[in-house]
Amino acid sequence: MPERHQKKEKVYIYGKHALSEALAHAPQAIRKVFLDPDIKDPHLRGLIAQAKIPSSPLKENGESRVGKDAVHQGVIGVLDPAALLLPLDAFVQTLDMSTNPALVLLGEVQDPHNVGAIIRSAAAFGISGVLIPEHNQAGITGTVVKASAGMAFRVPLVSIGNVNATVRTLKEQGFWVYGLAMEGANPLTTERFDAPALFIMGNEATGVREKTLELCDVALSIPMHSRCESLNVAASAAVVFYAWSTQHPNALH
Repeated sequence: MPERHQKKEKVYIYGKHALSEALAHAPQAIRKVFLDPDIKDPHLRGLIAQAKIPSSPLKENGESRVGKDAVHQGVIGVLDPAALLLPLDAFVQTLDMSTNPALVLLGEVQDPHNVGAIIRSAAAFGISGVLIPEHNQAGITGTVVKASAGMAFRVPLVSIGNVNATVRTLKEQGFWVYGLAMEGANPLTTERFDAPALFIMGNEATGVREKTLELCDVALSIPMHSRCESLNVAASAAVVFYAWSTQHPNALH
Protein backbone atom coordinates (compact mmCIF):
# COMPACT_ATOMS: atom_id res chain seq x y z
CA MET A 1 0.00 0.00 0.00
CA PRO A 2 1.58 3.34 -1.03
CA GLU A 3 2.38 5.95 1.59
CA ARG A 4 -0.08 8.82 1.87
CA HIS A 5 2.63 11.44 2.27
CA GLN A 6 5.16 11.50 -0.53
CA LYS A 7 8.04 13.90 -0.95
CA LYS A 8 6.76 17.07 -2.58
CA GLU A 9 8.12 18.02 -5.98
CA LYS A 10 10.07 21.26 -6.04
CA VAL A 11 8.29 24.18 -7.65
CA TYR A 12 10.33 26.69 -9.63
CA ILE A 13 9.44 30.22 -10.61
CA TYR A 14 11.41 31.94 -13.30
CA GLY A 15 11.95 35.32 -14.89
CA LYS A 16 12.98 38.66 -13.36
CA HIS A 17 9.44 40.02 -12.96
CA ALA A 18 7.99 36.93 -11.25
CA LEU A 19 10.90 36.62 -8.84
CA SER A 20 10.89 40.35 -8.05
CA GLU A 21 7.17 40.18 -7.23
CA ALA A 22 7.76 37.17 -4.98
CA LEU A 23 10.64 38.80 -3.12
CA ALA A 24 8.74 42.06 -2.68
CA HIS A 25 5.41 40.61 -1.52
CA ALA A 26 5.97 37.02 -0.33
CA PRO A 27 9.67 36.50 0.47
CA GLN A 28 8.77 33.79 2.99
CA ALA A 29 7.81 31.52 0.09
CA ILE A 30 11.21 31.64 -1.64
CA ARG A 31 13.70 29.05 -0.45
CA LYS A 32 16.62 29.65 -2.83
CA VAL A 33 17.57 31.61 -5.94
CA PHE A 34 19.73 30.53 -8.88
CA LEU A 35 21.14 33.56 -10.67
CA ASP A 36 23.17 33.96 -13.87
CA PRO A 37 26.48 35.56 -12.74
CA ASP A 38 26.22 38.02 -15.67
CA ILE A 39 23.01 39.57 -14.31
CA LYS A 40 23.85 42.89 -12.68
CA ASP A 41 20.27 43.99 -11.91
CA PRO A 42 20.80 45.96 -8.65
CA HIS A 43 17.09 46.02 -7.77
CA LEU A 44 16.72 42.25 -8.01
CA ARG A 45 19.97 41.57 -6.19
CA GLY A 46 18.95 44.05 -3.51
CA LEU A 47 15.64 42.24 -2.93
CA ILE A 48 17.47 38.91 -2.63
CA ALA A 49 19.89 40.37 -0.09
CA GLN A 50 17.16 42.14 1.87
CA ALA A 51 15.13 38.93 2.18
CA LYS A 52 18.30 37.00 3.09
CA ILE A 53 17.54 34.32 0.51
CA PRO A 54 20.44 31.96 -0.21
CA SER A 55 21.59 32.12 -3.84
CA SER A 56 23.81 30.11 -6.14
CA PRO A 57 25.13 30.69 -9.67
CA LEU A 58 22.86 29.41 -12.42
CA LYS A 59 24.81 26.88 -14.47
CA GLU A 60 24.60 26.59 -18.23
CA ASN A 61 22.06 23.76 -18.04
CA GLY A 62 19.93 25.67 -15.54
CA GLU A 63 16.92 25.61 -17.84
CA SER A 64 16.61 21.86 -17.19
CA ARG A 65 15.00 22.83 -13.89
CA VAL A 66 12.05 24.56 -15.53
CA GLY A 67 12.07 23.21 -19.08
CA LYS A 68 13.82 24.41 -22.22
CA ASP A 69 10.80 26.43 -23.35
CA ALA A 70 10.71 28.52 -20.16
CA VAL A 71 11.97 32.08 -20.59
CA HIS A 72 13.85 32.22 -17.29
CA GLN A 73 16.05 35.24 -18.14
CA GLY A 74 18.85 33.75 -16.08
CA VAL A 75 16.77 33.84 -12.91
CA ILE A 76 15.18 30.82 -11.20
CA GLY A 77 13.70 30.68 -7.71
CA VAL A 78 12.74 27.67 -5.63
CA LEU A 79 9.20 28.21 -4.35
CA ASP A 80 7.46 26.65 -1.38
CA PRO A 81 3.77 26.81 -2.41
CA ALA A 82 2.61 25.89 1.10
CA ALA A 83 4.09 29.16 2.37
CA LEU A 84 1.77 31.08 0.03
CA LEU A 85 -1.44 29.34 1.06
CA LEU A 86 -3.55 30.57 3.96
CA PRO A 87 -5.95 28.44 6.03
CA LEU A 88 -9.60 29.30 5.40
CA ASP A 89 -10.60 30.07 8.99
CA ALA A 90 -7.75 32.52 9.55
CA PHE A 91 -8.32 34.16 6.19
CA VAL A 92 -12.06 34.73 6.73
CA GLN A 93 -11.30 36.50 10.00
CA THR A 94 -9.30 39.12 8.08
CA LEU A 95 -12.24 40.08 5.84
CA ASP A 96 -14.27 43.22 6.43
CA MET A 97 -17.73 41.82 5.75
CA SER A 98 -19.27 45.30 5.87
CA THR A 99 -17.64 46.05 2.50
CA ASN A 100 -19.35 43.06 0.82
CA PRO A 101 -16.10 41.44 -0.38
CA ALA A 102 -15.93 38.88 -3.18
CA LEU A 103 -14.03 35.61 -3.31
CA VAL A 104 -13.51 33.08 -6.09
CA LEU A 105 -13.41 29.32 -5.57
CA LEU A 106 -11.72 27.19 -8.21
CA GLY A 107 -13.72 24.01 -8.71
CA GLU A 108 -11.44 21.52 -10.47
CA VAL A 109 -9.79 23.98 -12.85
CA GLN A 110 -7.08 21.82 -14.41
CA ASP A 111 -5.06 24.08 -16.70
CA PRO A 112 -2.39 26.02 -14.76
CA HIS A 113 -2.58 28.81 -17.36
CA ASN A 114 -6.26 29.26 -16.49
CA VAL A 115 -5.49 29.27 -12.77
CA GLY A 116 -2.83 31.94 -13.25
CA ALA A 117 -5.09 34.04 -15.47
CA ILE A 118 -7.93 33.86 -12.92
CA ILE A 119 -5.57 34.98 -10.14
CA ARG A 120 -4.44 37.88 -12.32
CA SER A 121 -8.04 38.94 -13.01
CA ALA A 122 -8.85 38.62 -9.30
CA ALA A 123 -6.04 41.09 -8.57
CA ALA A 124 -7.17 43.45 -11.33
CA PHE A 125 -10.79 43.69 -10.19
CA GLY A 126 -10.47 43.72 -6.41
CA ILE A 127 -11.39 40.14 -5.52
CA SER A 128 -10.32 39.53 -1.92
CA GLY A 129 -9.06 35.97 -2.24
CA VAL A 130 -8.73 32.87 -4.41
CA LEU A 131 -9.80 29.58 -2.82
CA ILE A 132 -7.87 26.56 -4.07
CA PRO A 133 -8.94 22.98 -3.21
CA GLU A 134 -6.27 20.49 -2.23
CA HIS A 135 -7.57 17.77 -4.57
CA ASN A 136 -8.61 17.52 -8.25
CA GLN A 137 -7.35 21.03 -8.86
CA ALA A 138 -4.22 22.50 -10.47
CA GLY A 139 -2.05 23.77 -7.64
CA ILE A 140 0.46 26.61 -7.46
CA THR A 141 3.28 25.94 -9.95
CA GLY A 142 5.81 28.01 -11.83
CA THR A 143 3.43 28.10 -14.79
CA VAL A 144 0.62 29.42 -12.57
CA VAL A 145 2.85 32.14 -11.15
CA LYS A 146 4.07 33.13 -14.62
CA ALA A 147 0.52 33.23 -16.03
CA SER A 148 -0.58 35.38 -13.08
CA ALA A 149 2.09 37.97 -13.98
CA GLY A 150 3.29 37.79 -10.38
CA MET A 151 -0.16 38.44 -8.92
CA ALA A 152 -0.03 35.07 -7.15
CA PHE A 153 2.13 36.91 -4.62
CA ARG A 154 -0.31 39.80 -4.16
CA VAL A 155 -3.75 38.17 -3.97
CA PRO A 156 -4.43 35.99 -0.91
CA LEU A 157 -4.44 32.33 -1.92
CA VAL A 158 -6.47 30.13 0.41
CA SER A 159 -6.17 26.37 0.77
CA ILE A 160 -9.44 24.51 1.25
CA GLY A 161 -10.44 20.88 1.66
CA ASN A 162 -13.86 19.72 0.56
CA VAL A 163 -15.48 22.20 -1.83
CA ASN A 164 -19.07 21.64 -0.72
CA ALA A 165 -18.16 21.89 2.97
CA THR A 166 -16.36 25.16 2.23
CA VAL A 167 -19.41 26.52 0.41
CA ARG A 168 -21.64 25.67 3.38
CA THR A 169 -19.20 27.34 5.78
CA LEU A 170 -19.07 30.55 3.76
CA LYS A 171 -22.85 30.64 3.40
CA GLU A 172 -23.06 30.53 7.19
CA GLN A 173 -20.64 33.48 7.25
CA GLY A 174 -23.04 35.49 5.09
CA PHE A 175 -21.72 34.88 1.58
CA TRP A 176 -24.12 34.71 -1.37
CA VAL A 177 -22.89 31.91 -3.64
CA TYR A 178 -22.80 32.17 -7.44
CA GLY A 179 -22.04 29.16 -9.62
CA LEU A 180 -21.04 29.93 -13.21
CA ALA A 181 -23.18 27.83 -15.55
CA MET A 182 -23.64 28.10 -19.29
CA GLU A 183 -27.37 27.48 -18.86
CA GLY A 184 -27.66 29.48 -15.64
CA ALA A 185 -31.06 31.08 -15.11
CA ASN A 186 -29.66 34.40 -13.87
CA PRO A 187 -27.87 36.60 -16.43
CA LEU A 188 -24.83 38.45 -15.14
CA THR A 189 -26.11 41.74 -16.57
CA THR A 190 -29.13 41.87 -14.25
CA GLU A 191 -27.57 40.58 -11.04
CA ARG A 192 -27.24 42.89 -8.03
CA PHE A 193 -24.17 42.07 -5.95
CA ASP A 194 -25.32 43.58 -2.66
CA ALA A 195 -23.94 40.95 -0.28
CA PRO A 196 -20.56 39.25 0.20
CA ALA A 197 -20.09 37.13 -2.93
CA LEU A 198 -18.49 33.76 -3.60
CA PHE A 199 -17.99 32.97 -7.29
CA ILE A 200 -17.40 29.32 -8.20
CA MET A 201 -15.55 28.64 -11.44
CA GLY A 202 -15.85 25.04 -12.61
CA ASN A 203 -13.82 22.58 -14.63
CA GLU A 204 -12.89 23.56 -18.19
CA ALA A 205 -14.88 20.70 -19.73
CA THR A 206 -17.64 19.86 -17.27
CA GLY A 207 -18.23 23.11 -15.41
CA VAL A 208 -19.30 23.33 -11.76
CA ARG A 209 -20.13 19.93 -10.29
CA GLU A 210 -23.84 19.22 -9.98
CA LYS A 211 -23.81 18.76 -6.19
CA THR A 212 -21.92 22.04 -5.80
CA LEU A 213 -24.28 23.87 -8.14
CA GLU A 214 -27.20 22.68 -6.00
CA LEU A 215 -25.65 24.52 -3.03
CA CYS A 216 -25.37 27.79 -4.95
CA ASP A 217 -27.84 30.58 -4.35
CA VAL A 218 -27.60 31.66 -7.98
CA ALA A 219 -26.72 29.86 -11.22
CA LEU A 220 -25.07 32.71 -13.10
CA SER A 221 -24.76 32.91 -16.88
CA ILE A 222 -22.96 35.34 -19.18
CA PRO A 223 -25.12 36.62 -22.05
CA MET A 224 -23.26 36.38 -25.36
CA HIS A 225 -23.78 36.37 -29.11
CA SER A 226 -25.32 33.21 -30.56
CA ARG A 227 -22.29 32.65 -32.77
CA CYS A 228 -20.22 31.84 -29.68
CA GLU A 229 -21.23 28.87 -27.53
CA SER A 230 -19.10 29.58 -24.50
CA LEU A 231 -16.06 31.35 -23.05
CA ASN A 232 -12.89 29.88 -21.62
CA VAL A 233 -13.12 29.63 -17.80
CA ALA A 234 -10.45 32.29 -17.31
CA ALA A 235 -12.19 34.69 -19.70
CA SER A 236 -15.51 34.01 -17.95
CA ALA A 237 -13.92 34.81 -14.60
CA ALA A 238 -12.57 38.12 -15.90
CA VAL A 239 -16.01 39.12 -17.23
CA VAL A 240 -17.72 38.24 -13.94
CA PHE A 241 -15.12 39.99 -11.78
CA TYR A 242 -15.36 43.11 -13.91
CA ALA A 243 -19.16 43.13 -13.66
CA TRP A 244 -18.90 42.78 -9.87
CA SER A 245 -16.29 45.56 -9.66
CA THR A 246 -18.54 48.05 -11.47
CA GLN A 247 -20.91 47.76 -8.50
CA HIS A 248 -18.06 47.91 -5.98
CA PRO A 249 -15.73 50.66 -7.22
CA ASN A 250 -14.04 50.94 -3.83
CA ALA A 251 -12.59 47.48 -4.42
CA LEU A 252 -10.35 48.98 -7.11
CA HIS A 253 -8.55 51.25 -4.65
